[in-house]
Amino acid sequence: MKADINPHTLRILAALLGAPTDESLAALREAVPDVPWLGSAVEQLATLPLDRWQAEHTRLFVSGFPKTVCPPFESAYRHGSMGGETAAQLQALYARIGLMADGVQADYLGVELECAAYLLESGSQQRDELWQELWHGHLRQWVPAFAADLGAHGTLELYRTLGRELSALFPEVRPR
Repeated sequence: MKADINPHTLRILAALLGAPTDESLAALREAVPDVPWLGSAVEQLATLPLDRWQAEHTRLFVSGFPKTVCPPFESAYRHGSMGGETAAQLQALYARIGLMADGVQADYLGVELECAAYLLESGSQQRDELWQELWHGHLRQWVPAFAADLGAHGTLELYRTLGRELSALFPEVRPR
């Protein structure tokens, strides 16, 4: 499966988790030729005011009411609270790779995907072992459930598409 995963795709998926800004729609339009699965989401976003997109991002990932339905943090999905042992394990893994999650929680999905992309591009035997630890020991354990929740709770095509693309990375895993 590792050979089928494109580091560029992982980086795009990571970027889609970011908070939308005034420049986000233009950046997505620019990406569509390389990532055609973004096309219909970009068309929908072009018809919406930015604050609607920002509100959906906040509701899904930051502070939804009565609860945040898709917190993009492994510890929240696997253990029901932020930080703890999972974040510490990832921090240690990043240190072994020679990276650090500076200013962002180590178990944030965007960081995990960026790290996976980095490992794919570096390609040594040791890196392969670290990839297996990250992919199977962490990402595979929670991303399918996160992706299913995005599909179920996302009201914008962008986030439903993000859920489908994340789910496609783990075809062998059925979400909870």
